[in-house]
Amino acid sequence: MTTALSRSSNLRTTAAWAGTAAVAGSLAAGPGSRWYQQLDKPSFQPPRAAFPLAWTLLYADIATTTALALDHTTDPARQRATRQALAANLVLNAAWTWVFFRAHRLGAATIVAAALTASGVALTRRVAAAHPSGRALALYPAWCAFATVLSASIWRRNRSR
Repeated sequence: MTTALSRSSNLRTTAAWAGTAAVAGSLAAGPGSRWYQQLDKPSFQPPRAAFPLAWTLLYADIATTTALALDHTTDPARQRATRQALAANLVLNAAWTWVFFRAHRLGAATIVAAALTASGVALTRRVAAAHPSGRALALYPAWCAFATVLSASIWRRNRSR
């Protein structure tokens, strides 16, 4: 078990990392861009307002559950592996927005989304193994899997562009 000071530090760290990923991704986001508006999107595309709401909740979930996992992990090697898994996941998370919205690389964005989903599953398993509340993170890879399907559908519908 960790001390109250290290628990507070873990939450500050995971919140800062998740917040950095959120800001980095939002800098590239362009759901209102002319390019995005002209894409042929599937009928299951959520309304535009759903994305910031979902991502705010997911980033809070990532930060909180990962901090709890770190708080309840006494093995330094496991703590390091959890931090590395979180960092890799958040890099993929921010990268997707840049690949999709800025580079307009729909196929590559689908691959990044699939890698993000796999990374989210791995992070969820690691976090849930450290603390039961980590199971709440399962919503994150589920959303990422949906985003992968959505990305693939948009890519398929717009290959000729």
